[in-house]
Amino acid sequence: MFLDHPTITATNSQTEPDRIERLDRVYGYAMALADTDGDAGFVEKLTQIHDHKGTLIVFWQAAPSETQMRYWANAWSSKVGDGTTAVVHEF
Repeated sequence: MFLDHPTITATNSQTEPDRIERLDRVYGYAMALADTDGDAGFVEKLTQIHDHKGTLIVFWQAAPSETQMRYWANAWSSKVGDGTTAVVHEF
């Protein structure tokens, strides 16, 4: 079992706890896409995911591939996410 998962945070999470729940679902979605692709190194590159007023910010400790960034775009634009393509990558 992998125990070093990224930190999950959100702006206004104290007054809007559903933001963290949404990020948990999006994280699971992105992880499932990576797992389906056999991308074993995906999770090790992540340090944090953050919802800032409807924009998903993904923090990486190593530069992601285009495919890895697409996992997040697909997850965030889905019905379990925000439904938008507002994703920013920081590395």
